[in-house]
Amino acid sequence: MADIKSAYEIAMEKVEKIPKATDEEILKWKYVPEGEKLAAKYLKQDADLTAELGNYDKKVADYVLSGAILTLARNINLPRSDIIKKTNKRAMDGIKLIKKDKVATENIFSQIRRLFSHYSEQGEQQRRQAYQQIKASFEAKLQQALQQQMGSSVAGIKIDVEKQPQFQEEWHKLLNQLDSQYIKLLEEYKQQLSESK
Repeated sequence: MADIKSAYEIAMEKVEKIPKATDEEILKWKYVPEGEKLAAKYLKQDADLTAELGNYDKKVADYVLSGAILTLARNINLPRSDIIKKTNKRAMDGIKLIKKDKVATENIFSQIRRLFSHYSEQGEQQRRQAYQQIKASFEAKLQQALQQQMGSSVAGIKIDVEKQPQFQEEWHKLLNQLDSQYIKLLEEYKQQLSESK
């Protein structure tokens, strides 16, 4: 009977087998979120990012910096609106301020700017063409379905397919497909930003 262990004893044995966190891991867990908060404050309230980062001693500064860069990079997105464009500029300016290797950072930003330019110019043209094609296809299918149900008396009826939920659903699927190639490349650039010094 002495061999029977309580659930608590079994749990405690399992906890003792879990490796202890290193000092470096503990610092990372504590200070990366600090950097994330600083970056969010910089983006929202126009805080002085370099001054805020200067308040940390050298031992933890890299963790804080890493968290700030992660948050700023996460806030760089495809320029779908003027608000996003402003946020992109603000995030990129913040990264430029705190990155040590300015040349490597600017090289990555050049690639991002080219991607954004392509997205805004050729990508916009692709999206417009795709929209017109899917709209024409939907109108033809809808007219055909109406003619089958109601006969030739529907020839003059115009239906706004853009307001149809099925059209909206198909359009959003297609738009996500078109944007996915840009998003994938942007994510790679953001990863490079996070990894470089």
